Amino acid sequence: MQKINKNVVLALLSLTSLVFLLFQLYYYKFYLSQKNGAVFSKVRGSQSGQDSTRWHVVRKFLGLISSHNIPVYLIDPLILGLIDKDIEQIRSSPDGPSPECKYFCAPRDFTTFALLDKTWKPEVGLFRTAEKMGFQWLKIINKDPRLDGMDDLSGVEIPLHYIFKLASHAIHLVVFYERSGNYLWHGPLRLKQHMDRKFVPFRKLHFGRYPGAYEKPELLLVSIDDLKVQIPKNPSSFLEETSHSRFLECRYREARAFFQLYPDDASLDAVEFRKKAKSLLHLAALTLNNLGVKFWLSSGTCLG
Repeated sequence: MQKINKNVVLALLSLTSLVFLLFQLYYYKFYLSQKNGAVFSKVRGSQSGQDSTRWHVVRKFLGLISSHNIPVYLIDPLILGLIDKDIEQIRSSPDGPSPECKYFCAPRDFTTFALLDKTWKPEVGLFRTAEKMGFQWLKIINKDPRLDGMDDLSGVEIPLHYIFKLASHAIHLVVFYERSGNYLWHGPLRLKQHMDRKFVPFRKLHFGRYPGAYEKPELLLVSIDDLKVQIPKNPSSFLEETSHSRFLECRYREARAFFQLYPDDASLDAVEFRKKAKSLLHLAALTLNNLGVKFWLSSGTCLG
């Protein structure tokens, strides 16, 4: 009888343990997974801890800039290349094309975003919040080329790049400026002597090796990997631009010295001629770009 009682007690204990285990599984599935759905779905969808780290860093960065009302858009060539393959599906699906982390978990050291200078003012509060969130950050400034040649303003420095690093991943924020030719420009990334050259692997950056010029992109708000982000409406066109975006700055001081020796013709006929020539060049460039025809300057005054 005593032996039977022991068996009954063991059976009851086993049944109780099983019920408790089932309750834990039910609690995890129907409560925790709903409360932290995005986080858990990403970790489940990624292939490794490193993959999920990239997604988490991007999510934190987007939360940071959103809390300070800073509009950024994605310009990372690797991720845009992946998005471009699924662009129609992404456009038609408000919740994204796949439940798995397909884009922001892709192997890479950086994720690159762009920011228009006129849409924000650098705030100390942003960087304080970033530090509280665990980010280390670096700001790269350099001379404003738009003021070069103006004796009173030449040498004024402006922010060109920001890097936010968290864990093993970093966000590269490229600052774009609108130039007088109605295009966007970003400057080169040049480290000053006192800066930490091992902060991130700078040579792997997609932007900053040299200045770049881009058309103003039309933006599209999409949901990818459970994250809301703005991207160029036509990713393939933007990616095509990156291959020939290198910008050559005017040598303002030499130009001014030249015109001091050889004054510009300021007659009405000359001004009208230059105006018509510039309009013709704009029209030719616009037409060829719309047709997808590649062209370049091979000779003439503009090239000289």
